[in-house]
Amino acid sequence: MSSSEYASRSAAPELIGLIDLGSIRTRIVAFTGAGISTDSGIPDYRGPGGVWEQRSPPTIGDFLENAETRRAYWRRRRHDYPTLSAREPNGAHLALASLERAGRLTAVITQNIDGLHQRAGNDHERVIELHGTAHRIRCVSCGSFWDAAAIHRRLDAGEEEPRCERCGGILRSATVLFGEPLAKDVLQRAIEAARSCDLMLVIGSSLVVNPAAQLPVVAKRNGAALAIINRTPTPLDAFADVHVLGEATPVIEAFADALLSP
Repeated sequence: MSSSEYASRSAAPELIGLIDLGSIRTRIVAFTGAGISTDSGIPDYRGPGGVWEQRSPPTIGDFLENAETRRAYWRRRRHDYPTLSAREPNGAHLALASLERAGRLTAVITQNIDGLHQRAGNDHERVIELHGTAHRIRCVSCGSFWDAAAIHRRLDAGEEEPRCERCGGILRSATVLFGEPLAKDVLQRAIEAARSCDLMLVIGSSLVVNPAAQLPVVAKRNGAALAIINRTPTPLDAFADVHVLGEATPVIEAFADALLSP
């Protein structure tokens, strides 16, 4: 075990201390960012070597108005999506799923689009995907949806910019692009989950993207304890009851093991 893993695992008792094991304080909500998926081989966005150091993400306006932007988007997706879809949940994802099965975790609010929480075993209805999912494609005109694999077959067949088969409209991943607001119903579900929890675990998020970054504040102001686990500092570290500067997987594995042990 590395020194960083040891330090991370040693934080588990501090996290357990936030929960009164003899009371009803068991409503845990996880708020996850890219840092929970790095151990699955998915790079984060803002960290050193992250995606945004290598290329700027398209804005929603440029995507809709610029055909070359869309073609470049689909070229990247044809290259990147098979790798993303092959990734497996890591120990942190599996630990959260075990907490849900035990009745301790009531929801996962995630900024991630990789679908790994569901693959780990979390109930689809309990996973709130703030930024959408890479595994579905939608038409911006008629709102029709397709499984991503079906559209990928069209890319492999040579289409440079697949269009909606129903109305001919522009297709795009069912994710949130820069300059685009979060879906109101999804954000409202996340706010309700934050308001009703007893403990919010922030895992692997830099907490700099609003309005998502305000959800831990909502939880704290409604009486919840707040724990932040991230490998770099966040703007809310001083606001947290427990702050762990480290990797997500050893912390969450140790926390779940300690909480669920007989």
